[in-house]
Amino acid sequence: MNKWGIIATWKMAVDGVAIGADILKNKGKCQDAVEKAIMEVENDPLYTSVGYGGLPNENCEVELDAAFMDGKTLSMGAVAGIKDYKNPVSIARKLSEDRFNIFLVGDGAEAYAHKNGFIRQNMLTERAKKTWETRMDEITQKNLSPYDGHDTVCMISLDSEKDMAVATSTSGLFMKKRGRVGDSPIPGSGFYVDNEVGGAAATGLGEDIMKGCLSYETVQRMRNGVSPMKAAQSAVEDFSEQLRKRRGVAGAISIVAMNNKGEWGIGTNVEFSFVVSTDEKELKSYLATPIFNEDKTIKEIKIEEM
Repeated sequence: MNKWGIIATWKMAVDGVAIGADILKNKGKCQDAVEKAIMEVENDPLYTSVGYGGLPNENCEVELDAAFMDGKTLSMGAVAGIKDYKNPVSIARKLSEDRFNIFLVGDGAEAYAHKNGFIRQNMLTERAKKTWETRMDEITQKNLSPYDGHDTVCMISLDSEKDMAVATSTSGLFMKKRGRVGDSPIPGSGFYVDNEVGGAAATGLGEDIMKGCLSYETVQRMRNGVSPMKAAQSAVEDFSEQLRKRRGVAGAISIVAMNNKGEWGIGTNVEFSFVVSTDEKELKSYLATPIFNEDKTIKEIKIEEM
């Protein structure tokens, strides 16, 4: 049993996870660990799917989604479609302290952020704008699909007092319709955590993840005694199969999970990187690669250190 632990989606989270792990190592709280860790990712303009420098929507506007949940109280807060505010994960955490009005969108989320003293900042970088302009040219000249890039940063942590928290942050689908919201800020779909069991969070094509409420589904499988690894992978495999049967195709879906013992797991139907740190194992980045059978079902997941 681990005394503390933190797991996150994508290799871009490595510096953030280092910050979160340091908080947990020094007997800090899980809530602070996930917030500070995600803030680190949000603040780096090189990560084009989160926060400052996130890829814009079809109108070249950066609309951000974020969520926070406390596993002890089940309190949660979320924002969606918020523009021109730094660190939406912190706004989501602040909302989780309230009894009502805990999920705000667009202008309402921005008004709340302003009233509560959050930093206003233009989140569109020149680099992201040039990427948008290039894609617009490709759409016009080559008739390419506009949608590419939807890597949400998700983190789950367990602290030495056995409390748990989860948080997510994303700029969403590149070139998305104005006002589009994916799974990331939706409780049960993009994230869920319960001290009595554990937590899970998802990244990938939100439109498909939402159809299965896959984070809650993963936690419920853990509640029934299934390990985090088996719970996450079986949830992804089972729902991917349902999507293929009913709709002909399943989008990219990846899940990270951790139970209240600090045991972790992942599930994915695409190549996927993630980062883990616990009191028993130093911070490492991993690459998970699904190996498929001839019928497109997953035979195994190969996990290698990066």
